[in-house]
Amino acid sequence: MSRQGVSGNALKHYSDLHPKPPEMRFQYGTAGFRMNANNLDCVLFRVGVLAALRSKRLDGRTVGVMVTASHNPEHDNGVKLVDPRGEMLEAAWEAHATTISNAETTDDFIESLQALVLQLKIDLTRPARVLYARDTRPSGPLLVKALEDGIKAMDAEGRDAGVTTTPILHYLVRCVNTKDTKEHYGEDSVEGYMSKMSTAFKKLMKGKPTPPELIVDCANGVGYYALESIANYLGPTLKLSPYNHDFSTPGALNHNAGADYVKTQQRFPPAVLPALKAGQRAASFDGDADRLIYYYLDDREQFRLLDGDKIAALVAGFIVDLVKGAGLEGKIDVGVVQTAYANGSSTRYLSQRLPVKCVPTGVKHLHHAAEHFDVGIYFEANGHGTVLFSPRTLELLASHEPNTPAQATCIEHLQSLTELINQTVGDALSDLLLVEVVLAHRSYTALEWDSAYTDLPNRLVKVHVKDRNSFTTEDAERRLVTPQGLQTKVDDIVKKYDGGRSFVRASGTEDAVRVYAEAVKKSHAEELAYKVAGLVYDEAGGSPSSKPREFL
Repeated sequence: MSRQGVSGNALKHYSDLHPKPPEMRFQYGTAGFRMNANNLDCVLFRVGVLAALRSKRLDGRTVGVMVTASHNPEHDNGVKLVDPRGEMLEAAWEAHATTISNAETTDDFIESLQALVLQLKIDLTRPARVLYARDTRPSGPLLVKALEDGIKAMDAEGRDAGVTTTPILHYLVRCVNTKDTKEHYGEDSVEGYMSKMSTAFKKLMKGKPTPPELIVDCANGVGYYALESIANYLGPTLKLSPYNHDFSTPGALNHNAGADYVKTQQRFPPAVLPALKAGQRAASFDGDADRLIYYYLDDREQFRLLDGDKIAALVAGFIVDLVKGAGLEGKIDVGVVQTAYANGSSTRYLSQRLPVKCVPTGVKHLHHAAEHFDVGIYFEANGHGTVLFSPRTLELLASHEPNTPAQATCIEHLQSLTELINQTVGDALSDLLLVEVVLAHRSYTALEWDSAYTDLPNRLVKVHVKDRNSFTTEDAERRLVTPQGLQTKVDDIVKKYDGGRSFVRASGTEDAVRVYAEAVKKSHAEELAYKVAGLVYDEAGGSPSSKPREFL
């Protein structure tokens, strides 16, 4: 290839092997491309090409590609790109991905690549390196082959990380790109990931009682492999009991299992419930292990949810206390980032203790906002989140001279947290260990953790629509802009309920609209959610004959 010319028989040959389905429209959203796996072959090929171009644009730094559809049903799959520091793809390149994926023919595809190369002045003589992995979906192997064809078509260097979790892929990308630098993040292997986290966990748990056994629902997904691996590293410091790790039954992935099921249905995974005793805590991963939800059985044998909001409150309080204990209050600012879909009670609870910023849903928005704090904590209610420590904070922790042994201990704990937490992206396994550390240090049971504040009753409802893009929002996704007039109708309904709130937004992962509602009474929260869902269904042109009965 010339310095700025995309051409060659290889690119055309491989592109012809992966034609675009006619009239199929693709969109790179919050979670990359995601849809029925049967439609993704050409997308994976083109993402391989795009990842190579992204790497060349960044002077040969390694770019990541993860083949997963996370919490979606098993028949779906998807793909997303990971930038060199392990963060989400730069927003401007999301549009490039969408444009390139929708080129109708091979000639159109090559023309769109040429336009991108000229626009961004990409030097095609630069090397390109792509690190990729997949989850356990049956469609994964064939889609990875299409991805590899795209990498080969650009004569790029590919490294297959195999079957692993999304957060481990993000970790590996950052490790590769920071190797032999002062920002060295860790050994670029699964063993390095496990060793780094387990070592930090053991340091933080030193002198603490061994926690009670923890039941973990693995969603019949790749998180099971990670859980089994970390258990070997942890030994007796934490007893983990995995459930839902069926890889032989078709369609088992995320079916009646996983973090999304628990959060949206607000009930126990059926396989877990018989094993739970009163007061016992349990946790659920999602299909690619980047979300974590806790829950427990109370003394009345009722389901109690400990979601991302509860995790944020638990972790934030612990870190604030460590910063104070280290003598660094006023020198390190700790803040929390939430979305409008955080429970109103959690926002009030946190706002009384530290700064809270509200941003639109989507990891890129939360992650970016969290970077503005010295220690930024972000968790979506769905259980996706992490903690970011700024470079200045890391330097301060390394250089600060404690005045007392107690201050020294707090600094050591903060430093260990920077090793325990996967700062590249939300990580169910890392977050699980973090929660267990805080519970041990606080000597909290699940009930005591839950009692920090009482969630307002809430309901999250999904409405399938033909065109999710017709639903647009403003004010951090708290107000609908289009369809015109729909927000006014939502407001009129909300007014009728004590403590009522309801938000409507397009899903970032599928052709659906998500409706969130909360109110003082549980029955009112559910009624409000289904009334708004009914409005959305009607507005989207849904057929009255197939309208779900619960939509009012």
